[in-house]
Amino acid sequence: MHTSHPSSIDASSNRSQSAVGCLALAHCGKRLRLQVLQSAHGFYIGTATEDGPFSRESVEYFDTAKRAQDALDGGTWTQKDYP
Repeated sequence: MHTSHPSSIDASSNRSQSAVGCLALAHCGKRLRLQVLQSAHGFYIGTATEDGPFSRESVEYFDTAKRAQDALDGGTWTQKDYP
């Protein structure tokens, strides 16, 4: 499943700030905002709670936080199908 967003910078930036993680919602019933997170493998798009990272939503890992944020903002990342 791919996310698809319009190419408008303003629209995609607003969408990325309000989008919630599909896996967090579908498997745990939690509406958590998508954000850029970091692991030992690199940066990824996922969700977090006050306790720390919760779900990895992107298939991809990115080598910089900026590339991950650009993918989130532009909708150019791939949604994982399962946790």
